[in-house]
Amino acid sequence: MTSPSILGSSTVLLVGTNDWVTRFTAALEKRTDVSVQHVRTKTEAIDTVQKRQISCLITEYSLEETTGVDLLKEVRKETTALPVLLATAVGSEAIAAEAIEAGVTDYIAITDPPAQVTNELIERTERAIRSAQRSATQRERARQFDAIFNDSRTATWVLDPDGALARVNNTAREMVDNDIGGLVGESFWALPWWSQANSISTDVQQLVEKALNGSFGNAVVTQPPHIDQPRVIDLSVRPVEDGRGDLVSVVVEGVDITERVDLERDLRQSEELHRVTLNNMTDTVLITDEDGEYTYVCPNVHFIFGYTAEEIRDLGTINDLLGDDLFRRGELAIDGVLKNIETTATDKAGREHTLLVNVREVSIQDGTLLFSCRDITKRKQREEALATLHETARDFLYAETHQEIAQHVVDDTPGVLDLAVSAVYLFDADANVLRPAAYSTAMRELNGPLPTVHTDGEALPSYSFVEDEALFFDDVHEADRLENRATDLRSVSYIPLGKHGVFVAGSDQVGTFDDVTRELSDLLAATAEAAFDRVSRESQLREQDRTLQQQNEQLTALNRTNETIREIDQALVQAETTEEIDHTVCELLAADDRFKFAWIGAIDSTTDTVTPRAWAGREQGYLDSREFPLAASGVDPSGQTAATGAVTMVTNVAAELREEPWRKDALTRDFLSVLSIPLVYNDLTHGVLTVYATTQDAFDETATAVLAELGETIASALSAIERKNALLTTSVTRVEFVIDGPTFVLSRLAQDAACTLSYQGGVQQSTEGSYVFVTVEDASLNEVAEAASQIVAIDDVQQISVDGEGGVLRLRLTQPFLALELADHGAVFREATADPDRTTLVIDIPDTIELRAITRLIREMFTDVELRSKQTLDQAMEHDLYSKFLDKLTERQLEVIQTAYYSGYFESPRESTGEDVAETLGISPPAFYKHARTVQRKLFATLFDEANPAVASSMNES
Repeated sequence: MTSPSILGSSTVLLVGTNDWVTRFTAALEKRTDVSVQHVRTKTEAIDTVQKRQISCLITEYSLEETTGVDLLKEVRKETTALPVLLATAVGSEAIAAEAIEAGVTDYIAITDPPAQVTNELIERTERAIRSAQRSATQRERARQFDAIFNDSRTATWVLDPDGALARVNNTAREMVDNDIGGLVGESFWALPWWSQANSISTDVQQLVEKALNGSFGNAVVTQPPHIDQPRVIDLSVRPVEDGRGDLVSVVVEGVDITERVDLERDLRQSEELHRVTLNNMTDTVLITDEDGEYTYVCPNVHFIFGYTAEEIRDLGTINDLLGDDLFRRGELAIDGVLKNIETTATDKAGREHTLLVNVREVSIQDGTLLFSCRDITKRKQREEALATLHETARDFLYAETHQEIAQHVVDDTPGVLDLAVSAVYLFDADANVLRPAAYSTAMRELNGPLPTVHTDGEALPSYSFVEDEALFFDDVHEADRLENRATDLRSVSYIPLGKHGVFVAGSDQVGTFDDVTRELSDLLAATAEAAFDRVSRESQLREQDRTLQQQNEQLTALNRTNETIREIDQALVQAETTEEIDHTVCELLAADDRFKFAWIGAIDSTTDTVTPRAWAGREQGYLDSREFPLAASGVDPSGQTAATGAVTMVTNVAAELREEPWRKDALTRDFLSVLSIPLVYNDLTHGVLTVYATTQDAFDETATAVLAELGETIASALSAIERKNALLTTSVTRVEFVIDGPTFVLSRLAQDAACTLSYQGGVQQSTEGSYVFVTVEDASLNEVAEAASQIVAIDDVQQISVDGEGGVLRLRLTQPFLALELADHGAVFREATADPDRTTLVIDIPDTIELRAITRLIREMFTDVELRSKQTLDQAMEHDLYSKFLDKLTERQLEVIQTAYYSGYFESPRESTGEDVAETLGISPPAFYKHARTVQRKLFATLFDEANPAVASSMNES
C-alpha cells in the first residue's frame, strides 16, 4: 500500500505572480488533502505567516518592490522552523549563496518543462515539510527527555551499552557524597550507591544485565548502612534502542519509596482495625495481588453480589467478578488511586448491578490493590429513566393526536420504568367508555386482548379513572376488582391521565414497584397528561382556524395570487442584478400572508446539495438547522426538486413525521405545507424556489400552476441578466472541445462531403431561421453544396465565393444553431473546424458564467466530448468596441455586411460586385449599397468618435 503524502493536512503558502507559481497553485488546489494560500507580495506573505499555521512557504525570487531573499530574512525573524523554498527562473550562484546565508531550506532553479517543474516542486515541498516535522519531533523528544531526566522526584542514571555510568541527574547526586566526575565510566553495580553490600550489588548487576539483553526490569533495593539515612529505592531499568534495534544506552530510574514503605508498615500494623471497619460498611471492599488473586474479601460482599466470601474466591480472579480492563495499571501507578470507575457486574441470582469502583495501591498482607465497590444500580436506573423521560417529553411536543401520544407512552415505558407490560386507555366521552388505544406485545401475551371498559368504577381501570386515584399492586390477584383472573400479570399499576384516560404498567413478577419505580410512573403519567391537554387545546384551535382560513381563502386566493405575480413581473423587468431578482422574489412572496417563508437555493454539483442564495420571511433558523441534499425522496422538497427537476408539493408536513427528519424541523416552525419549483430556462437550471405555508393544502392546483410558470419567468430573467453580464465582462475562459460523431450539423456535412469546414460566423433571422457562413477546404464547392442540400437540418445553401478547391457557403439551418444555444447561456461560439474524423469547437465563457454549466450543455448535446484545453483571456478593448459596434447594427445590416465580406466584395480586386451580393441577398443593388454605407459609417463612428473621444474632439474643432 502506498503511504499517504506528507502534504496531507498541510498548508502551503505560495508567494509571487510568475506563471510557475500559478500553475503550481492550481496543481495543489486539485488535491483535496492540502490547503493552499497564494499571495502576491512580501507584506501579504508576512501577514499570513503571522496569522496562520503554515507548513511550508514557497516564493519566487522577483517580487513586487523586493526579492524572495528579503522575504526570507523577514520570515526568519519570525521563525527558524518554517521551511522556506526559493524558486527562480533567473537564478545565479550569487542569489543561491545569498539565499543560503539567509537560511533558505531549499533553492530551486526553474528550467524544466512546466509538468516536470510542478512534480519537482511537489517532491521538494514534501521533502522540506518532512524534514521540518522530523526536526520538530527530535526537538520535542529532547525536551521530553530533559524534563524526565531533570525530574527532582526521580534519580536517573544513564549507562552506556557496557553498563558503565555515562550521566547522572542532581537527584541521584544528592544520594552520595562522592565526586560524580570520578565515577563516570565505572560499572553501575560497582558504584557507591550499593557497592558495599554484596547482595544489593548482585541484584543491581542482574537488573542491568537484563536491560543489556533488551528487557525491561525493576526491583526494590535498600541502600547499604554506610550511607547516611539509607533509602529504599524502587529501581526500574529499560534499554534504549535506535531505529535499527541496536542498543545505544540504558536508563535507570530510582524512586525513593522510603516513606511509602514506612506507611505500608504502619498500615499493616493497623490492618485488624481496618477489617473491623470494613465489616460494618455497606460498600464492599476487596484486596488482590497484582495477578488479581484475592488476598482479602470483605464479609459483607453478599450485600451486592449475593455470594459468600468463599464463593467469591472460588469464582476466580477480580477480573472474573468486575470484568477485564477495569483500569490501566500504569495510570494507577502514577496517581496512586483511581476513583469512580463505573462498571457492571452480575450477582449470584443473575441480576446486573451498576457499580462505582475505587482502586488504590496498597501493601497489605501480600495484597497490592484495594477495590471498594458501591452499588449505584438504582441511582443509575433512575438517571437513565429520567433521561428517557426527557426524550419522551420532547417527542410529545411533536405529537398531534391522542393516539400518537398513547403509542409514545407504551413505546417508552420499557426505557423509563424498565417494565415490558404497558397500555393506555383513552376516554370516549360520547360512549362513556375507556377504550384501549395502545398496548405492548408483553401485555397481549400475559393478559390477552384488552376489552373496552365502562366508566362505572367496577373494573380497576375504571375505578382509577373515576376516582382519580393511582393504584399500585404488588400482586394484582389480591385485588377485588380484578376482572381477568386468568391473567399472568402480578405487579400492576393504574394511574389516571386526568380527563383523558388511564395508564397501566406491570410485570409478571411480584413486588416490582419500589419507591423509584412509583415515582417514575407518576412522572411519566403526568408528562403524558400534559401532552394530552396540549393536543386537545391545539386541536380545537386548529379546527377553528381552519374554518376561518378556508372561508377567507376561498374569497381572496385568486386575487392575491394574481396581485403577487404582477408585482413580481414588474420587479423582474426593473431588476439589474441576479441578487436583486432573488431577494425581490423572496420578499414579495413572503409578504403574502399565505406564505410564511420563501427562499431560493443554488444547486452545488460538487456536494450534491442546495445552498441558500436568498430568503425572506420568518425562517426561524430553518436554513441553519440542516443541509439540503439532493434526493428523489426523504429530504426537504428543495432537494427533491433539484434532484428530479420537477415541481415538488407537500400538502401536509406533519405526515410521515418520523420517517423524514426534515419534517420535524419544518413542523416546529409551523411550516405545514411546502411547494418547491425548479428555475429552468432553455435547459439551464438557475436553482430552486421553495415556499412554505402555515396551513395544510395551501397550494391548490391553480396556485401550483401559476407559481410553476413564475419559476420559468424568474429563470428567464436570470438568464437575461447573465447574458447582459457576459456582454459586459472582459475576462473570459476560452475552452476547446473535440467531438466525434455526426450529431453536429457541420460534422455531418464534413463526413458526407469528405471535406474540411470552418465556421466563419452567422446571423439569426427571426422568420427564416439561422444563416451560417462556412469555409470549405479540400473539396469542390459545388459538391459540398450538393451534399448540404441533402441534409434535413439545412434548409438552403448558397455559394458566396469560390477559391480554387473551396470557398464560402451560406447555410440556412432549420434548427437552432449551437452558437445561439450558447448565447442563451451567456457563452460566445468562436470557432468550429470539422473534418471527416472529428470536429473542434472553441467557445469563450465569461467569468460570470459557470464553466461546468457550459461543459454539461456540450456533453448533453453531443457524444464523445473531450475537453482539450482552456485558457483565461482579457478582451477588454476588443470586447468593448465589438459590443458597441454590434449594438448599433440591425440583424439585416449584419447579414448584408457578412455576405459582402465573405463574397469578396471588399477584396482588391473585388471577387464579387455589389450587384452580385445584392442578387445573393435577394435585394436591389441600391439597397445593398445603402446598407453597406450605413454599416461602414457605424463602424467608423465606433472607432473614432467613441473609441477615441480626444481625437474626435480635435477633429471637430478643426
